[in-house]
Amino acid sequence: MKHFDLQPLLENEFVKLLPLQQEDFEELYTVAADPLIWEQHPNKDRWKREIFENFFKGAMESKGAFKIIDKLTGKIIGSTRFYTTGKDNSEIAIGYTFFARNYWGGKYNPAVKKMMMDHAFKYVNHILFHIGAVNVRSQKAIERLGAVKIAAEEMAYYGEASKLNFVYRIDR
Repeated sequence: MKHFDLQPLLENEFVKLLPLQQEDFEELYTVAADPLIWEQHPNKDRWKREIFENFFKGAMESKGAFKIIDKLTGKIIGSTRFYTTGKDNSEIAIGYTFFARNYWGGKYNPAVKKMMMDHAFKYVNHILFHIGAVNVRSQKAIERLGAVKIAAEEMAYYGEASKLNFVYRIDR
């Protein structure tokens, strides 16, 4: 794989994706502290501060995490990241994405994913998405972007127990 920049500066008319920094914790946790965000997620307790601290530590160590900034307000509205699967140099994964609830169901998630995919396809042939088997909302959202379910596998999130995930793929 050509050198893949895991934290480029990405921007469109709605949002900016900027590398997640340690000093972003409090503002991002303010978004993540809503239990309804995690309702369908395999790790339903991620809204709890100590659980989210572990998630944030994993995001920082991944060196591929972003804060999602609403360009209109300048506020952090969520987070996402690129991560490698370790299986194949022709693929990258996009995931760990969450948004404040008032940004659900509209233009924001597709706009973020499209920016990330456009960047990734300069370097790889396949993009993977690991989505919790019970997370129907996210499964439908990724299918609307053209992703196809290719597998089901147990996946361990950073410092958390393994959970069943569906693997989706979009090809260049």
